Amino acid sequence: MNMLVGRLGPWIGGAIVLIALPYVFSSGFALTLMSQIGLLIVFALAYNMLLGQGGMLSFGHAVYFGLAGYFTIHYLNFIYEEEVPYIPVTLIPLLGGLVGLFFGILIGYVSTRRAGTTFAMISLGFGEMVTALTLVLVAIFNGEDGIQTDRVIGEELFGVTYGPNIEVYYLIAGWCLLCTLAMFLLTRTPFGRISNAVRDNAERVEFIGYSSQRIRWLAFSLSSFFAGIAGALHAVNIEHVGFEQVSVLQSGLVLFMVYIGGTGSFVGPIIGATLLYFLQSTLTGVTEAWVLYLGVMFVAVIMFFPGGLAGLITMHQPIWRVHSRLLAPLLIPYARFFAALVASVLGCIGLIEMLYFRSSRLSTETELIIFGIESDPFSAVPWVVFTGIAVAGGFAVRKTLPSAVSAWNTAIADARALPRG
Repeated sequence: MNMLVGRLGPWIGGAIVLIALPYVFSSGFALTLMSQIGLLIVFALAYNMLLGQGGMLSFGHAVYFGLAGYFTIHYLNFIYEEEVPYIPVTLIPLLGGLVGLFFGILIGYVSTRRAGTTFAMISLGFGEMVTALTLVLVAIFNGEDGIQTDRVIGEELFGVTYGPNIEVYYLIAGWCLLCTLAMFLLTRTPFGRISNAVRDNAERVEFIGYSSQRIRWLAFSLSSFFAGIAGALHAVNIEHVGFEQVSVLQSGLVLFMVYIGGTGSFVGPIIGATLLYFLQSTLTGVTEAWVLYLGVMFVAVIMFFPGGLAGLITMHQPIWRVHSRLLAPLLIPYARFFAALVASVLGCIGLIEMLYFRSSRLSTETELIIFGIESDPFSAVPWVVFTGIAVAGGFAVRKTLPSAVSAWNTAIADARALPRG
């Protein structure tokens, strides 16, 4: 009984959180943001089936996301014209998944015949080809303008119309929870294990009698299926699909999400999708250099935290599993290091904002507000102040990092020496 509760507890807790979120954040912006995060979680987890589980780096996985979105938009428009059978909007994401699965089977059969860098280049080629087709075949994809629709096609069960944003949120939340559970269970099947084996050593898998190409093909197809569900949810949520949804930019965005969150953990893509889209949505209204910040964050994670943000949590898992009191000695060293890091980052942000302001504007009369303080980027004072903060913070980071690492090593050693309890 305790084992069953332990296994179902996180999923029940997740469902409760998804149900309660609209009551905590009830604004239209918050509902739209949470809806988009929910479908991007599905997309990121689908991509991690390739990268984290199967070891396949794809630069064109947005193809299945975007094509499913286009199909969903066309289907909703055809329903208005009564040219296709009616299917409830609640089940339309499943149709998007079938579209992603169809194209995943076709393209995956060619792509997965090679692995490594060759596979990555093939995926990039298909991504560019499909993006070009969406711009050339205007009769189908409507070029750069994309296609619009109206998701309100009639009253469904329990009086739901999917007109209000909260109804769309619950639709996406339900599919997000269902897809997350399905992909988690897949990692626990023999297929999930053999997919990991192909990632680690394809030659050994061939030696014991399995076809590594077929395993990659199956993983690719299943990943495309879930990416198609996410694409259909995007079409229902935004009511518009354009060439951006199949482009390399969208593929690069999901790659960022998975890498920043962590490919080695199932929750990594969930963390990455939530954090990255939240930052993207909030930073675009604050600074014009938001793309630079996302790029710097991605490089920093790859260089210093190759396991991603989820890897940082996993590093401390042996400590709290033994005894939570072992975390107490980490608080002060971690707080010092974090404070130094924040100071260094704030100083660098101030310098970047002033540099970007001066390089993008010719007028010296426009005010620049940094951290709520009016700053004059044409004066030497703010440059000296932010440079001093950045340098002092960087120096403090170098001084406090060894003590933080030493505290972690000591906690790990103590955790290994003590029994669990």
